[in-house]
Amino acid sequence: MQEREVIFKDLGLIDYGEAWNYQEKLFDRSIEIKQGNKKPVPNYLLFCEHPHVYTLGKSGKDTNLLIDEKMLRSKGASLYRTDRGGDITYHGPGQLVGYPILDLDNVRLSVKNYIFGLEEVIIRSLRQFGLESSWIKGTAGVWLDAGEPEERKICSFGVRTSHMVTMHGFALNVNTDLSYFDYIIPCGMKGKPITSLEKELGRKIDIKEVQKIVLKEFEKVFQIKII
Repeated sequence: MQEREVIFKDLGLIDYGEAWNYQEKLFDRSIEIKQGNKKPVPNYLLFCEHPHVYTLGKSGKDTNLLIDEKMLRSKGASLYRTDRGGDITYHGPGQLVGYPILDLDNVRLSVKNYIFGLEEVIIRSLRQFGLESSWIKGTAGVWLDAGEPEERKICSFGVRTSHMVTMHGFALNVNTDLSYFDYIIPCGMKGKPITSLEKELGRKIDIKEVQKIVLKEFEKVFQIKII
């Protein structure tokens, strides 16, 4: 395996906790290899969808979850307090979740430029569907009509790094049930609506098509090879 090769796995619909445990095993293994001065350190990219779940980042506030445990259960959702950056977000069916487990030294990137790279992957991918998007300074995410009164978020990011190895990642709303965002203050930002490809284009989108596009843009932006 070469430094710029990335092993891709589609985990399908998978429980958040199960996916988190799997990520951590790969993440810990990569760090162990790196600390042992063995090369190359393996890189991974995991795609999946999750059953209804809210995740709270390590800097998040419990008050940004607007429903109690009983209502949470009635919605068929669960809650996880995670070790990623950021505040609270929602994951569910119809959302493309990506977990890159990369050694940033392999791809010659700082953590800051890695985040910019992830945003660029999504921006380029959305352009394939005729949607122009961008990032907003001081936030991690991709927005439509950024800076305008009607700005709305379509993709969220939350990352953890250790020894320049990454985990967690991004969540792109494709055919997501956006009503679940009504029960939180997404990313701790009041009054900022959430959107999806389906809502913007007025039709269901083939999530496999979105996966293929994102994979191609991931290769281009990070100058890696998906295997």
